[in-house]
Amino acid sequence: MQATEIRLAARPKGWPTLDNFEIVDVELPAPGEGQVVVRNLINSVDPYMRGRMSSAKSYAEPYAVGEVMTGTAVGEVVESTVDKLAKGDFVMHEAGWRSHAVLDAKRAVKVDPDAAPLGAYLGVLGMPGLTAYAGLLDVAEFREGDTVFVSGAAGAVGSLVGQLASLRGAGRVIGSAGSAEKVAHLTGELGFDAAFNYKDAPVTEQLRAAAPDGIDVYFDNVGGEHLEAAIDSITLHGRIAVCGMISQYNATEPTPAPRNLAQIIAKRFTIRGLLVRDHLHLREKFLAEVAPLVKAGKLRYSETTVDGLRNMPQAFLDMLGGANTGKMLVRVAN
Repeated sequence: MQATEIRLAARPKGWPTLDNFEIVDVELPAPGEGQVVVRNLINSVDPYMRGRMSSAKSYAEPYAVGEVMTGTAVGEVVESTVDKLAKGDFVMHEAGWRSHAVLDAKRAVKVDPDAAPLGAYLGVLGMPGLTAYAGLLDVAEFREGDTVFVSGAAGAVGSLVGQLASLRGAGRVIGSAGSAEKVAHLTGELGFDAAFNYKDAPVTEQLRAAAPDGIDVYFDNVGGEHLEAAIDSITLHGRIAVCGMISQYNATEPTPAPRNLAQIIAKRFTIRGLLVRDHLHLREKFLAEVAPLVKAGKLRYSETTVDGLRNMPQAFLDMLGGANTGKMLVRVAN
């Protein structure tokens, strides 16, 4: 059986380009004992993957040059050597960036396509959803009545953070995004109380206007100017959860820390980093609360889907540039 793989051809310097990827057709090996063959249907691209393209030491192992890039995917079992997974079952796993995968059955999690669309398991009911849930409730210690500011608010994680805050009784939810269309999506469809385009004016000025009494929680997906603006507006004993800093991922020179970090002394705010793998114990609770909200239409989610595995590198680049609304997915076959 033939399979198509997307490999890291070279480590990027600054913004990645299509030259950093190589698309290769290979012969798929036969599964060994305890393994399954999965035909991938939907692959995920996520901001954290940019960090893994670098050789710098981080929380995740770097991709090796010349090897297949990996990420979350949902697919159909086409061959199995184990009893717990049969041909025709649908599974989620971490062997994305390819058309087919041979993997140990214990690395595959069965999913139900009748309970939710397959793409949802890579977004609202998957890692992004759990990240939003754990980051807001556990890391940022959200409290009813809080004013919450979310950067990257039209993305897969940010859009869920804002809605969860509203559903949990936030006093005010504010989001930033990179286009007028995304701003309209936040306030018109997702129920944010206010939103602004960070390209229109300095973030500090726009945030002050949107939250004249300050913010109690900041969920950071962007870093840089957004983090500095949040520190300017944070209230006494406010909480900041740092999920990502996408504005700095492609920097070729060291980026300055927020110039107003000294305000941590007077305001005594808390700033904590967030890795979803530290909160896997919340998964059952998260699904029990969020899945019914999604089914009832009370928690809305968006997907930007690109067709064709060979278009996956471009989809990844587009996601880094903010072209997606909600979760960026790649449908493997046209």
